[in-house]
Amino acid sequence: MATEHVSRFGRFELQVDGPHSGNPFIDVEFAATISGPDGSVRVPGFYDGDGVYRLRWLAEVEGPFTFTTASNARSLDGITGGFTVGSAAERAHGPVRVANTFHFAHADGARYRPIGTTSYVWTHQGDELEEQTLRTLADSPFTKMRMCVFPKSYLFNENEPQLFPFEGDARAGFDVRRPNPEYWRHLEKRIDQLAELGIEADLILFHAYDRWGFSTMDPVADDRYVAYAVARLASFANIWWSLANEYDLLFEKTTEDWERFAAIVTANDPADHLLSIHNCRDFYDYSRPWITHASIQRQDIYKTSETTNEWREAWRKPVVIDECAYEGNIDQGWGNITGEEMTRRFWEGALRGGYVGHGETYVDANDILWWAKGGSLRGTSPDRIEFLDSILAEGPTEGLEPIPLDWDIPRAGVENEYYLYYFGFNRPTYRRFLLEPSRSYTVDVIDTWNMTITRLAGVYRGRFRIDLPGRPYMAVRLIAVDD
Repeated sequence: MATEHVSRFGRFELQVDGPHSGNPFIDVEFAATISGPDGSVRVPGFYDGDGVYRLRWLAEVEGPFTFTTASNARSLDGITGGFTVGSAAERAHGPVRVANTFHFAHADGARYRPIGTTSYVWTHQGDELEEQTLRTLADSPFTKMRMCVFPKSYLFNENEPQLFPFEGDARAGFDVRRPNPEYWRHLEKRIDQLAELGIEADLILFHAYDRWGFSTMDPVADDRYVAYAVARLASFANIWWSLANEYDLLFEKTTEDWERFAAIVTANDPADHLLSIHNCRDFYDYSRPWITHASIQRQDIYKTSETTNEWREAWRKPVVIDECAYEGNIDQGWGNITGEEMTRRFWEGALRGGYVGHGETYVDANDILWWAKGGSLRGTSPDRIEFLDSILAEGPTEGLEPIPLDWDIPRAGVENEYYLYYFGFNRPTYRRFLLEPSRSYTVDVIDTWNMTITRLAGVYRGRFRIDLPGRPYMAVRLIAVDD
């Protein structure tokens, strides 16, 4: 059974029955060559249990296509067929990729800004809480969710999941040679639901917070797991791959392991989804060719967004600060910054040409903290982050680029056309500007915390001064106009 018609950026799927004796997860190889107007590509398939084999492919080009399967199982080898790819569905823009060196766009060219949040194991919490998380996301500004394949064992994460990626249970152990199709179907459902909300799933393949043995599998099991995950999920347009959260805490894995995992992902993902790896203390070498963007956790207790410019220049790639600390009130220093400070870090990062991520860790009697389990948002920063995004949406089409200024504040925009200044926790009562005398500008005074924009009367050019309210978290926007 195969999809006969698929829309551009939709999923083609082939389902066939085959061997179910022994262990088909490791005994049976199954793939296909798909050919069409843009050439041919090899697509890996996977075993989905009960004698069912599936192969999925993300269609990006319209036109007629054919497929031919290849397998070491006679009943799965040499199956042929065809299908057509039509125009894209409404709001389907395709996978996100790097654009203009430091920014992002969908495959069809539509601009994309990663407004990230983190809820590591929200898909391990059961339907009631997971559906609540989706309702919360639907009413939030976020366009990217960091989330794990494996469950997590850590502070505020003591509950046992209902489903696991492999067959078995916590008491008897897990058979890492046998993925659990029920778990993977559940994960796929949640990723599709994120897509319906316009949210990218930044999927973390490994992490160290583990009591089940998933972080210490042997290299053969690791490789098999990575290949299986990619075969199942690479056809989802809204996937990003993150090899690890805090890779340097997985002490038994080496650089050679991470490089090998990256090779498996890139070899088995025909859609070339975004791919990165996340640090705790030491940065990975983000100049590696397989890394599409830097996924940053702060190294300095106070300063993170302020270093965005340096990281951009060092790696010449987009900088995504996925963990700048979390808004909340727990005892850990990474989880008790204010909403004001979270908002400031978003603005600071944006004006330095990067993208900052959100998380929330407010004490809860049932240990339901957004950063781990999802649920509801309680913080004050999400509304302000949404306000920032509205400013960015009205800004330069290709994204904010830093423009050098004096040492005291960041400035970004397009020379002679658009300038955005951010004063952060400084609180000036006025500011002098010196710009091109041949251009005139409107001036907007933006209160980033109270979320107001005040357009000053008239236009300004050359050397001028504007009054400011003398409180923190203010910004000024200048937009060139014709006289």
